[in-house]
Amino acid sequence: MESESRGTVIGQLLAILDEAFSQPVISWNYFTDPSPESGYFGVLSRLDASGAARLVGGTSVASQIGHITFAMHAAAAFIQGNPDAPGLERWRQSWQVPKMDAETWAQMQAQLRDAYHDLRRAIEFLDASQIQSLGGAIGAIAHVAYHLGAIKQKLAIISDA
Repeated sequence: MESESRGTVIGQLLAILDEAFSQPVISWNYFTDPSPESGYFGVLSRLDASGAARLVGGTSVASQIGHITFAMHAAAAFIQGNPDAPGLERWRQSWQVPKMDAETWAQMQAQLRDAYHDLRRAIEFLDASQIQSLGGAIGAIAHVAYHLGAIKQKLAIISDA
């Protein structure tokens, strides 16, 4: 892939990932509401530990965050060519969260931020000619977007209750 094309592809992937976490870095948005609070960081900043631990539809926001944090680290490793994919058991465990308090909730949000930066670095330096790595990046971003939507739906239910 030519370096100009590679730069465009990587730039667009990063723009979509950034939008999912903070806000659009361009003058329009791809899939979130056009406000700084529409990504993970804005959405989660309005939620306390009690709300994060509340079960809605069998999972909590905290369990969604534990899972997507794990998934982003796993995706970053895959994109970077690490053949040691996490096993199904670790995938299942990613949904389990400890007893939630303010400190644990703050730690989970910090871990989410670290996983975002890990995935972002992996995408920034990915070899776009490696089709599996490129597909892994696209899949990871789709997974991130899916869980952001799931979290927003849970919060809508919580706020209506």
